[in-house]
Amino acid sequence: MTSSDLETMHDLAPVVNALPGEPVPYYLAGGEGLRYEIGGQLWTVIARGADTGGLFDAAFVLGPRGSEAPFHSLPSHQHSYYVFEGSVQFWLPGRSRVLVSGDSIHVPPGTPVAYRILGHMSRLLFFSASSGALDALVGSRKTVERHVYTPAGASAALLPGAQEHDLRRADAQDVWDDTLPDGPEAYFLRSRTGDRRGWPDAHNAYAARGRNTGGRYFSVSTLAAPQPYIIRHFHRLHTENFLCLSGRIWLWVNGQELLLTSGDFLHAPAGTVHSFAIAAHNTQMLGLLTSDVFEPFFDVTGVATDDFVHTEGLIDPSVVMGGVQANPDLDLVVVGGPPQRVRAAGL
Repeated sequence: MTSSDLETMHDLAPVVNALPGEPVPYYLAGGEGLRYEIGGQLWTVIARGADTGGLFDAAFVLGPRGSEAPFHSLPSHQHSYYVFEGSVQFWLPGRSRVLVSGDSIHVPPGTPVAYRILGHMSRLLFFSASSGALDALVGSRKTVERHVYTPAGASAALLPGAQEHDLRRADAQDVWDDTLPDGPEAYFLRSRTGDRRGWPDAHNAYAARGRNTGGRYFSVSTLAAPQPYIIRHFHRLHTENFLCLSGRIWLWVNGQELLLTSGDFLHAPAGTVHSFAIAAHNTQMLGLLTSDVFEPFFDVTGVATDDFVHTEGLIDPSVVMGGVQANPDLDLVVVGGPPQRVRAAGL
């Protein structure tokens, strides 16, 4: 982005509960977006290439017990599924796991994957980079008004545009997948594992690093205690996306304050001035960042930990600012102190 583009982005109020059709800040409450039904599953599209500058697509998948997708691949798209609620069995060639809330699976371009939903009202987040994986879905079907799938029984669903494969489904293994691979191969990951870093009153767990996604994105799951707004800042080179998994998160976006609760989503393109505060105990937030340029921030501002949850007072808050000051090339531009409270949130 040019300096002029960044300054323009600073002044844009976020679009609320609508996909903007251009890469500007926007907020979607849980359940909002463009909704389509495929084989008994409700796909709620929360990001398209038109909304993200071609960086990524994203959608929630809501389905009944027994609904499934056959083995299929996306030849040009690195993608991940995060289990938001319920229980889902996934397959990779020769491997299978039963995943529950907080677990994820990460799939390189061209790798076949399949799934079966094991519990009613199970919900997944589908995230794909670069964009285009959902173009055929958006272009081939009419939207539906309902926010839940039709109660007509389970069936098979194939994402339009995906390539189907005839592969044997292996039996599920009860394996504790808790490490990130060294490269871009497919992998399963259990909740709150991966590479872990401690912040004051918070715990960050990498679900995917740039080395796993070809540099297209990385993701971090944050578990945190209540804490006030951080400094106001923006990024020149990368886009940040916030998804509230549970609890309450206040986001200050270009001067407007928004409350995120479970299922709410906020897209902050490069140039968006923002800050966040945690407003409930044991709040969980998934950060999805494109590209991976900002990944070192979590390494230099936290401390490595083998724990799976935060410890109150784990590290001194000065560690975070010390890491920022010692690493001026983090793509972090500070524009001021924490925002003033607009409305009481119990902080």
